[in-house]
Amino acid sequence: MKKQYLYLFLLLFASNGFAQNSISIHKQAIVVDTHGDILFNQIKSGIDIGKLQKTGNFDLVRAKQGGLDAQVFSIWCDEKGGYAVANQEIDSLFSLIKRYPDKITLVRNATELEQAVAAKKMAVMIGVEGGHMVENSLDNLEKLAQRGMIYLTLTWNNSTSWASSAAEETSGKVKPENAGLNNFGKQVVHKLNELGVLVDLSHVGTKTFFDAIKESKKPVLVSHSCVYALNPVARNLNDEQIKAVGKNGGVISLNFYSGFLDSTFDAKQKIFFNKYDSELKTLSTKYGRSNAIDTLISLHKADADATRPSIELLIDHIDYIVKVIGIDHVGLGADFDGAESFPLGIDGAADYPKITSALLKRGYKPNEVTKILGGNFLRILKANKGK
Repeated sequence: MKKQYLYLFLLLFASNGFAQNSISIHKQAIVVDTHGDILFNQIKSGIDIGKLQKTGNFDLVRAKQGGLDAQVFSIWCDEKGGYAVANQEIDSLFSLIKRYPDKITLVRNATELEQAVAAKKMAVMIGVEGGHMVENSLDNLEKLAQRGMIYLTLTWNNSTSWASSAAEETSGKVKPENAGLNNFGKQVVHKLNELGVLVDLSHVGTKTFFDAIKESKKPVLVSHSCVYALNPVARNLNDEQIKAVGKNGGVISLNFYSGFLDSTFDAKQKIFFNKYDSELKTLSTKYGRSNAIDTLISLHKADADATRPSIELLIDHIDYIVKVIGIDHVGLGADFDGAESFPLGIDGAADYPKITSALLKRGYKPNEVTKILGGNFLRILKANKGK
């Protein structure tokens, strides 16, 4: 009996020691998330993300709880919107900063980011998701950079006249001979390099991806994507693309969305939707499809949770990239408030410490974990901005 008690004591001690070490590493690291769809939802619903929210994945209270030091706020609209909407969302972000100057601050480069962390404020950055928002104007692009844009995602799901998207390349909407960057698209990449704005290659088609890699003289970012070999969806990167990012010196930030992580998720979600089909139709009529899905999930949490993958699958995607191109090319881009499902235990911005714990349990060393959490992103931000 004494040996059993001793074993349990040692196990408890070791477990507590690991937890303390994990918390310490997380606090010491600069934690950066390179993609969150928070602003569009804020404008749409009028919520105040400075206060704790019962819905969604992100607010400043949960971000602080999760030790998040820097968040790139996605400036996004569908293909019906453009430059005016981009500026409206940036205005909304500036208004948020004015309301909470003691908690958050706008940063434009790595030096300012590190200064914000030292001042115990969350660093706020601007990422424009979709080249359609510059409306074929290098002047508009430059004005967005002047307002603080630190990256431009060349396409969203829709293609532009100068760059083809992954969604439209794979659907056949864009013919192979018209895929990739045209001359203006190449000018966009060159202009981004000149301005010190990161070229973001999430969402872009394969042809656009390789054209942009060829044209960029600076490290690129893939702000919220996963590994095609582990889940073959159009938004994920194949091995050739992963190797190209490594050769370029760039960073791939892992998306937390279940549908990009788990190859079985779509089938499980379809079963869930079929089970509650009549309810989903009623909710869709009342709230619209996207809000209806979120509501349905909240009403049937146990069944919805059964469709979600383990956090270990997220670490598998990180492992894969590390094995192919090394530890210096991985980051985090959760896509919070931009998707309806994430791994079990990852419900929002308060849960970043669970990623640190999972990485340490997988065998990553503390200095490697700090690179993944934000160090790698800081490196390419400095490489693009020069400071």
